[in-house]
Amino acid sequence: MKSVCNIAVELIKYRRAHSSTASRWLREEMCKELKTKVLRLPPPTAHQEGHTDGAEVLSCTVKALKEGHVVALPTDTIYGLACLAQDSEAIRKIYDIKGRNGQKPLAICVGESQDIYKYCKVKVKEELLGDLLPGPVTLVFERSEVLNTDLNPFTSLVGVRIPDHAFMRRLCQMCGEPLALTSANISSHISTVEVHEFQDLWPRVALVVDGGPIGDQSRLGSTVVDLSVLGKYRIIRPGWLCLYAASSTAGTKSSAGSPLSSARPGGYQDRTRTPGDTREHVQNQYP
Repeated sequence: MKSVCNIAVELIKYRRAHSSTASRWLREEMCKELKTKVLRLPPPTAHQEGHTDGAEVLSCTVKALKEGHVVALPTDTIYGLACLAQDSEAIRKIYDIKGRNGQKPLAICVGESQDIYKYCKVKVKEELLGDLLPGPVTLVFERSEVLNTDLNPFTSLVGVRIPDHAFMRRLCQMCGEPLALTSANISSHISTVEVHEFQDLWPRVALVVDGGPIGDQSRLGSTVVDLSVLGKYRIIRPGWLCLYAASSTAGTKSSAGSPLSSARPGGYQDRTRTPGDTREHVQNQYP
């Protein structure tokens, strides 16, 4: 009996020590059966055993997107679902996967600031875009005629993101066209910051890119700012950037008097700040 107890104790210790590894293995095996790939993104400066090479992850993700699939991937705020914005069938898949109201818009994601001008009618100075992006902000502009008419056909506006996330920016550059982007969760459910939190969606997507836990853990998406009216801005949804500004005002960093500390959705306000201080009080809000 004693030897059996000892074996049991050792087994428990082993399971605890290898629980995360076993969990990852179980998820990957499950996805093999479901024909869903799970690729682990390596840390920016490390090439660790068990991580897929970053270039291979990019290549597989681009391939899945080009084939019309929906993928799950990390951003600088929360995990998101993405497809090619110019692919109407893939857009329909995203709405179906999330159970999302068809009257709720999707944002687009691009890799460089100059890409915004192709898909949006920009009414702000280039310096302002450079100050805000890349970052946890969704900027809303009037859409251009180049953008897929099946994407948000109920509005003349579109939100655009450039996440402060090297993988996402490089992915957009390699695709050569914008991604349609939304949060990786069932519509109205809590946002996700780790891949296991949206495991129920895995069978519905072609690829899951595991970038590890999103560091902030606040579960707030980007701050959404409407810049479609010349000379004015409107906070549509306070998000991550508003939280940052509030914590800065509270003393985390020096940012006295930042309007974001009390920002709320509302009407248009005059845009009178200089580009250098706009990041403190303008925000976005999609993934």
